[in-house]
Amino acid sequence: MVANSDFVTDSALEQAPELQELESPEGELYLRFYLPSGDEFALPATGIKEVIDPSPEQITPIPNASPLLLGTFNRRGRVIWVSDLGQFLGDKTVLNTDRIEIPVIAIEDQDTMLGLAVQQIVCTDWLDVEKLHMPTNVVGLVTVMWAAATRHAWQLRSIIHDY
Repeated sequence: MVANSDFVTDSALEQAPELQELESPEGELYLRFYLPSGDEFALPATGIKEVIDPSPEQITPIPNASPLLLGTFNRRGRVIWVSDLGQFLGDKTVLNTDRIEIPVIAIEDQDTMLGLAVQQIVCTDWLDVEKLHMPTNVVGLVTVMWAAATRHAWQLRSIIHDY
């Protein structure tokens, strides 16, 4: 680390009080993204483990699984169950997986990692919670997704143990 008083210019000293007056943002931090239909959604950033961009080849399809489940993805030794979020929400437009990378929002509950594949990540933004509208078809979404991922995990485990 270097400390030198020459690094601080007169203009920087004049701006310092202005920087101290900056207010904290209002609202809560959300990750904004688009589904294949073009609809824009936002998830609270506090519930997101990370955002990743695996190639389609890195996502391994699961035989006899729901078409909503794109497959699994290994990230740092952890299995992430990747699903098409748009289809989970009842969207008729299927996610285009014929591209270099697929944006995936990874969320975690207990020991299960779930990846929500979306069309495009927009940005993080501070949003006023009271001005947000919850779509009616999202009720119970996470519960349904966890149930599907857990059911397929148990099926996969039983197949492995049978060999």
